[in-house]
Amino acid sequence: MSSFKRNAFAYSSIVAMGGFVFGLDAALISGAFKFITAEFNLNEWQVGALGFGPGIGVLVALPLAAWSSNKYGRKATLKIIAALYLISALGSAFAPSFITLFGARFLGGLAFSSITLAAMYIGEIAPAQWRGKLVSMTQINIVIGLTAAYFINYWILQVTNSDAEWVTTFGIREYTWRWMLGIEIIPALIWFGLLYTVPCSPAWLVYKGKFEEAKRTLTKVIPEWEIDKHVAEMQQSVAESNKDRSVGSQLKEIFSKKMSIVAIVALTMAIVQQSTGINAVLTYAPTVMEQLGLGENAAFEQAIWIGLTSVIFTILSLVMIDKAGRRPMMISGLVWVILSLGLCAYGFGTAKYKVTNEAIAEMQDISDVNKLKILVGKQFATDIEFKDAVKNVMGEISARDNSSVFLQKFAVLNATLILIGILSFIAAFHFSVGPIMWVLLSEIFPISLRGIAIPFFALISSTISALTQLFFPWQLANMGASTIFLFYGGLVFVGLVILYKYLPETKNLTIEEIQAKLKKK
Repeated sequence: MSSFKRNAFAYSSIVAMGGFVFGLDAALISGAFKFITAEFNLNEWQVGALGFGPGIGVLVALPLAAWSSNKYGRKATLKIIAALYLISALGSAFAPSFITLFGARFLGGLAFSSITLAAMYIGEIAPAQWRGKLVSMTQINIVIGLTAAYFINYWILQVTNSDAEWVTTFGIREYTWRWMLGIEIIPALIWFGLLYTVPCSPAWLVYKGKFEEAKRTLTKVIPEWEIDKHVAEMQQSVAESNKDRSVGSQLKEIFSKKMSIVAIVALTMAIVQQSTGINAVLTYAPTVMEQLGLGENAAFEQAIWIGLTSVIFTILSLVMIDKAGRRPMMISGLVWVILSLGLCAYGFGTAKYKVTNEAIAEMQDISDVNKLKILVGKQFATDIEFKDAVKNVMGEISARDNSSVFLQKFAVLNATLILIGILSFIAAFHFSVGPIMWVLLSEIFPISLRGIAIPFFALISSTISALTQLFFPWQLANMGASTIFLFYGGLVFVGLVILYKYLPETKNLTIEEIQAKLKKK
């Protein structure tokens, strides 16, 4: 491997580590929900708020990240973000109340802009022939972080049932969810330190008029004979932009007639990526798996498969993106997403729920479980009807705390079919719109607009994500799993139609060549 390629991969790997911390932060909470709910006696909206908290934070942070990345640079902004992850992890682990925990989660959301900054930085430092792979590294790190979180949650859950002396000594059984959330402190601290070793973005240096410094940075990632030409292209891109560099003027230019195709593609991708419901499924993975009647322990175990599937198909996307191209992978992947969501909807739609004396006899450790005998012989067509009936008989708290056991004992459904549908959905997302959106956003905007454009469209995507996470617990309790998956599938279909018409191919083109192609289109 040449020194240029080695340096490009090293810098990109360090910056993309923010994706790993993001993945941990997003998924560790999935295993903690049940314990937090019991400790603070939360309702569905409060649970949704903990999932939604980071979403609010990122809505606040993205405009600030856009301003900071242009004024102080991509590297400096990434260091601030790493510090926020660290503070958030500490606050979450030691939170004494729901409000404090929500505040710490909100603070972590301020750091979620790491994804957009990482895509921006890597897109600007990576040579054209490696850009697709290197920008996708952020997504790979996200799914590795997600998978690590599911493994950690499952391991901690197993440890709580252990009689080992060290479990009691360190309070793991007593503070299960605090250990889950506190694990993030270690990688956040490591990432913060490593960011001091990467150079400033050459594109940002050109944007600030520091041409010689930009050339020195480029000597590390591309051959010397290409540097002057590359800097000249970046200078031209900046010079051709609107002279007024205010946020308002840049947004006006993004939505101008000459940028209409770019704006349509970026807006559609931003909405579609999160309208798939991916973050609702990932954030509440054990909860989703419990709907299959697997039980708590098995639900945590199956959540690991979500993480592993994410890793495998993100790597596959990384391998293929610069060969197959962005457009065919995006279009085929969205078709795959729709079919997978339809399979999940069908599986949950055909489920039945029936209370039996035999099942009640197996749950005598649950207080007042014999009250359920009044429901014996009744069959419920949907999970909503079943949950409402159990809640009316057992009371809200018992129905909530024992929901996993009740679903495990009384649900009659094709769990294998639904599990295949969920894993297929996860695979389709991470093969297509998951990583490819960030690659395209780092390619289709000129340098002068990128600092505002990427955070702006990430803001839209994050808004959709935050709303799906906020409403998911309520939707699960009031709409049912089948209706939720049908709803997501319908939204994705609309986005597929738009992208099929407007999405261009950008494979193996420099950012400047992409701009010329889009202008012609």
